[in-house]
Amino acid sequence: MPTSPLVQMLLALVVAGCAFGLWKGGRPERLGAGIILLNSALTLIGGNLLPSGSSYIFGLVLDGATAVGFLAMTLMFGRMWLGAAMLIYAAQFALRSYYLVMDRKPDLLHAMINNANFMAIILCIVIGTAAAWRARVRRRKAG
Repeated sequence: MPTSPLVQMLLALVVAGCAFGLWKGGRPERLGAGIILLNSALTLIGGNLLPSGSSYIFGLVLDGATAVGFLAMTLMFGRMWLGAAMLIYAAQFALRSYYLVMDRKPDLLHAMINNANFMAIILCIVIGTAAAWRARVRRRKAG
């Protein structure tokens, strides 16, 4: 478990955003929140269990798999927030790839971009959930 208060706060925001998606979202929002929670849990587990060099590769593979999952969901459901989350995940994958190819150790810049990307993905889930919730309420009032 991370000891930095900032990282713990970011993890709390991830859990809160995904919990909102699971609670009030439709099927795509619930799937997206579940994928993000699974990704976060596997990242924490992989970071603690794997050696430092292989945990970075594990994170790269995990980000790639998550981006492919969001691509499949975007093609299935065609929601705008899913496309945005998929593109943000692609940027996160590119960030990890750049650091791997350039043989750079993750530094403060990497951490800042990585955390900003991940918070943007959570924001996409929250916005998508709010839109789905609002549409559901509007349909109930109309019908």
